[in-house]
Amino acid sequence: MALRRPRAHRATTRHLAALYPFMGERGLGGRGVLIGHEVYSGAAFAYDPFALYAQGLITGPSAIVAGQVGRGKSALIMCYLARLAALGRRAVVVDPKGEYDPLCRWFGSRAIRLEPGGTVRLNPLEAGADRGRRLALLAAILAAGLGRALGPEEHAALDLALGEGATAPATLPEVQARLLAPEAGAAAAVAASAESLARDGRALALELRRLCAGDLRGMFDGPTSPGVNLEAPVVVLDLSALHGSPALGILMTCVAAWLEARLERDDGVRRIVVLDEGWAVLSDVATAAFVQRSWKLARSYGVQNVLVVHRLSDLAAAGGAGSRQVRIAEGLLADSETRVILGQGPADLAQVRQLVGLTHTEAEHVAQLPRGVALWKVGGRSFLVENRLSGPERALVDTDQRMRPAATRGSAPEPHEPLDSLDPDGGVL
Repeated sequence: MALRRPRAHRATTRHLAALYPFMGERGLGGRGVLIGHEVYSGAAFAYDPFALYAQGLITGPSAIVAGQVGRGKSALIMCYLARLAALGRRAVVVDPKGEYDPLCRWFGSRAIRLEPGGTVRLNPLEAGADRGRRLALLAAILAAGLGRALGPEEHAALDLALGEGATAPATLPEVQARLLAPEAGAAAAVAASAESLARDGRALALELRRLCAGDLRGMFDGPTSPGVNLEAPVVVLDLSALHGSPALGILMTCVAAWLEARLERDDGVRRIVVLDEGWAVLSDVATAAFVQRSWKLARSYGVQNVLVVHRLSDLAAAGGAGSRQVRIAEGLLADSETRVILGQGPADLAQVRQLVGLTHTEAEHVAQLPRGVALWKVGGRSFLVENRLSGPERALVDTDQRMRPAATRGSAPEPHEPLDSLDPDGGVL
């Protein structure tokens, strides 16, 4: 008796994509900037969070980028920002390591360097921010500096020192002065004497002194320096003078507060705000909560926030198991519908799968990704994308120059249009 051949199985491409997610994808369309090509199909991969949001493909613009050192994370981000500038977008980078100055020079400007005793200041209490955000900022930086939550008496002292309306302090030194010497009327509002209210706020005033006259002076202790604005295609706020400092999270939070006040002034420009070394703000619950607050305002400001970390497991390690830091970090991940994952170590794979919801196939790929290739999870869809660089961009993103002999190092890039293949109407040619 002859054996019957089994019938071939028929399935739609939708079912095939469920079995092997990279093979049946149609891409995100042609609007946006060219990132590179999809590894399996060879098709061009373009991305623009604002276009995707307008099409209803994502419900929020924010993103998280994770990649171990040397996997091409910085190259991807710098090229992404440079290419978006050709479409009229602008970018702001909070740069704790001092890596993004070449990107500024690409557009003919320089990074804004913030350092103790420096000449450039940003005022985190600018008038653009409402009172609630000012109070949240002050509570965040003081709780982080003191290493503990503020007590009710301290909250009251800070609230009264901040004042309201035309009498509200405009700078951090003015808040510090009111904590040290409260007005009698403010003390009477809480049935206290000026002396007892000063005692309640004294620890806050002394901690605030670090930013006003202590080791962190000269960065946030006055009005914003003239000429500091967000008009350039790429604005880099360089905090490398404090890289590795325990105070880095506080400084990044002050920068984020200044940015909020500026972004609140709607100028019709879509911006990308990159927060590099995200672990610095996530390690403290107060600063992490402030960043989460900014994340939730992204759509109202027309901003894409991008949090950059080395490992996705850094999010889970922000605090103890079940701690508020971890819940905030997980919330940031949940609010980021774009997750770009470059190579992760084998030891981190279990947490990566749990945090992002990777399939077994996706996790296998993440463990073996070569430099410059990333798994893009956009609105629940998966793409394996190789970042492609033009000749001038290779010099722009060369962060390994110091590892090579001096004779082989490239010179700093001249201002240059990043790609000739970008369509100013928003498509990829």
